[in-house]
Amino acid sequence: MHACLVPLLETLRGGTLECMHYGAVAVCDAQGKVVAQAGDPHWVTFPRSAIKPFQALPFVQSGGPRQLGFTPSNLALMCASHSGEPMHVAQVDDMLGKAGVGYKQLQCGCHVPFFADLGLEHRPAPGSFDERNHNCSGKHTGFLAYCKLHGLPTETYLEPAHPLQQAIRDTMARVTGMRPEDLRMGTDGCSAPAFAMPLSALARGYARFASGAGDSEFGESFVALGDAMTGHPDLVSGTGRLDQDLMRAGKGDWISKAGADGVQVVASRSRRQAVAVKVIDGSKQAVSAAAVHALDQLGWLDEAQRQALWAWRAASILSIRRDEQVGERLAVFALRPPH
Repeated sequence: MHACLVPLLETLRGGTLECMHYGAVAVCDAQGKVVAQAGDPHWVTFPRSAIKPFQALPFVQSGGPRQLGFTPSNLALMCASHSGEPMHVAQVDDMLGKAGVGYKQLQCGCHVPFFADLGLEHRPAPGSFDERNHNCSGKHTGFLAYCKLHGLPTETYLEPAHPLQQAIRDTMARVTGMRPEDLRMGTDGCSAPAFAMPLSALARGYARFASGAGDSEFGESFVALGDAMTGHPDLVSGTGRLDQDLMRAGKGDWISKAGADGVQVVASRSRRQAVAVKVIDGSKQAVSAAAVHALDQLGWLDEAQRQALWAWRAASILSIRRDEQVGERLAVFALRPPH
């Protein structure tokens, strides 16, 4: 295991160590100062869907919501990794109509909606879901809306050289305090360009995001996107999802966004700080538990919030047949000031 990563959580079964989840945590302010860490706070990783609010910035900065009539609910969907529930599809349809495009122009592809994997409903039959149910369809609809707003080609909107993607890369670099050429490029699961960055840069970007109107460069757009996400956490994620529960528990103060393969970011508007977590094996349970534990260590949780988020600590490992405790999952990291 890389020396820059530390054990974040361990699982025990019958008192014997069974699994260990390694990773890193960075807590930063809006100026990029690391105020607390576990492992290497500058570990470079792909935030994946955690950067969706920043990918929405060019559209918001250029007046897209006003010109196309996008509502806060629409903006929340642009930032979402949603579950493909009817409420999410309805927002996508609304945005597609306002932008004057069809859902077949979405290049995110199609997968079984997340709500099926969560057991919220029966697994949908093949052919009963489409691109609108894809967890990234809100982001892709925003991409198309930007293209329509600026008269850009929609067929190639995912190409790295497309003006939209160039605008996103430039904006993301400015938000995170990096140079565009230092953002390592890859391709996300929805075929959109993905950018790797240090955890500390991701946390800095979210701390700026949480600063809202206090940010001299993106203040108005940060307020619009932040209010949309905290006002509609069910649209940002979905029923039974961590981002929804975190933002509800935060009562408007916390902006929360998950990223695939072990990334979670939570920013506090009142503190103008953000915590970014990466679990290197990509475990959803581990990153959820680590994020809540980090918030508790930072003193962000009162007793009511601690109880509301207790289940996400996944402290008990239960048997499937009897629903009895057969093991435990323990956080083993301590946040410390930077070296």
